[in-house]
Amino acid sequence: MTKFTASTQPLEQTEGDVIILKFFEDEKKLEPKVKELDQKLDGEISELLQSGDFDGQMKNTATIYSHGRIKTKRIVLLGLGKKKDFNLDKLREAITYTLPMLKKFKAKSISILLSKILPHSTDLKTTVQAMTESIFLSSYVFAEYKNLKEKRVDLESIHFVLNQAAHKANAQKGAHDGLIIANAVNFSRDLANRPGNHMTPQALADAAIQMARQNKIKCRVLEKSEIKKLGMGAFLGVNQGSPLDPKFIVLEYFGKKTGQPTVLVGKGITFDTGGISIKPSRKMEEMKFDMCGAANVLGIMKAVSELKLPYRLVGLIPATENMPSGEAIKPGDIVKAMNGKTIQVTNTDAEGRLILADALSYAARYKPKAVIDYATLTGAVIVALGTDYTAALTNDEKLFSKLEKASKQSGEKIWRLPLAESYREKIKSPIADIDNIGTQEGAGTITAGLILQEFVTYPWIHLDIAGTAWTTAPQPGKPIGATGEGIRLTLEFLK
Repeated sequence: MTKFTASTQPLEQTEGDVIILKFFEDEKKLEPKVKELDQKLDGEISELLQSGDFDGQMKNTATIYSHGRIKTKRIVLLGLGKKKDFNLDKLREAITYTLPMLKKFKAKSISILLSKILPHSTDLKTTVQAMTESIFLSSYVFAEYKNLKEKRVDLESIHFVLNQAAHKANAQKGAHDGLIIANAVNFSRDLANRPGNHMTPQALADAAIQMARQNKIKCRVLEKSEIKKLGMGAFLGVNQGSPLDPKFIVLEYFGKKTGQPTVLVGKGITFDTGGISIKPSRKMEEMKFDMCGAANVLGIMKAVSELKLPYRLVGLIPATENMPSGEAIKPGDIVKAMNGKTIQVTNTDAEGRLILADALSYAARYKPKAVIDYATLTGAVIVALGTDYTAALTNDEKLFSKLEKASKQSGEKIWRLPLAESYREKIKSPIADIDNIGTQEGAGTITAGLILQEFVTYPWIHLDIAGTAWTTAPQPGKPIGATGEGIRLTLEFLK
């Protein structure tokens, strides 16, 4: 575990591998602590700034070697971009550009000067938390199956240099929380990055049990016979093509003893072939990521427990494969969900809404104050929003207002799509209550949301993370693979 410290000591007295100094674009004036450091370094910082070799633009970095003049080996100058555009998102992005250098230097201990980097109206704790999250999210590497393993940046200590001693507690609290949150996201990423032959429904259930045991969370795993007794015909319909039994995972966190809980529901398709409506082979290997919603729920529960937050939370995860076989559900078959509604399965590749139908029906027994579901549900959401935004659909304006505020604070972007009543006719079936794909040309994310709403009797938000749950190209803070998108958003929302 990384050790965090904070003090007001001069920069030249800090010990370690790297000092990180941040500068806005075209900033030339040195603040007092940097001025003292510059004098010890024979004016090299001011010379670099005046020469224009380092201009403070975003992505711009420069390194000065101390050669024994101070106790730290290297000083890294980091560009923050234009001051007028600076915010938490820009700070998170800027911090990611130090990671290649920290990896190159094999840095174990770093110091960060905190002054002059507080975005407008943002407190120091939040700023430090954002920086810490960014460091550990950006350094994530999934090398579980490699012989020549690429290692994550392994920082033993981070020291924050302050101008006021009164800020010490807030700096350390922000770093502590940021590390817990980043570790929870990376835990979720680890689960989702594992291939389908290793991340089976049983393996997902085992991971939930182990995480719950470590964090004093109550966990039950309902087996196939119990799922049948509950009448979860939609969930079982998806499972019937797989030789692996389904698991229905129930987690309960009692950080607060009274009051209605918030229920989190995660889609747990551990591998999705599409079933009889089989997917094209191109990129089918990415369908190991169809359980990212489930991984999110486990990550959120882990973080909430470790942060000791005063909430009542329930996590529900229906876990199964979606496979073709002689016993698989067929196009045209009809299944009955736990709430009694019948569903015509026109397309077996629209399976997420089937398993969520039963999980959302089960959620009603908790009389929740709110339910959020996370699902890699539709390819249509990528057409609509690309890979930067998660689609949000809701039946409650107040809930969405809180989620939108949390999105701006966490940096995880959402875009609301309507639960358009005019499309409801399109999800009706001539021989069942609803059709699992509908007849609507386009608007696939909206009609999928309308199908889910048929199983909702409480305030609810649906997050379609199909575009944001994993990435095939590295982005700031998001190495290739699962992203854990939605975890930081939800933790901020719960506040």
